[in-house]
Amino acid sequence: MKRDEHLVARDLDTGLVVASRVTVATRRIERAVGLLGRSHLPAGEALWIAPCHGVHTWFMRFPIDIIAMDSDGVVVDAVSVLKPWRMRLPKPGAYSVLELAAGTLASASTSIGHRIQMRPAE
Repeated sequence: MKRDEHLVARDLDTGLVVASRVTVATRRIERAVGLLGRSHLPAGEALWIAPCHGVHTWFMRFPIDIIAMDSDGVVVDAVSVLKPWRMRLPKPGAYSVLELAAGTLASASTSIGHRIQMRPAE
């Protein structure tokens, strides 16, 4: 996958697209910066941080939803509307975290135990 390409995240248990424009953060600097400096995260967009076990929203200006997944894409933690200046500690088995626009989890009906599939956007 090229750096400027995006992925689509689909909940295989509901069949719904969780995010249609997923940016991947795998380099140390990308993972460290994350969503900092942004004023919002539009609906349908997400940041997939890998490897990542837990996240924080220090210095952020907006709330987000998060999904922590194991290496097979199984959701091991899900948080709706994580407000700025909060921390979500690592969960056992977490390998990566998908940061989403606040409200995404509710609309996608994604929950712990569901499997998220990441595929190239077509």
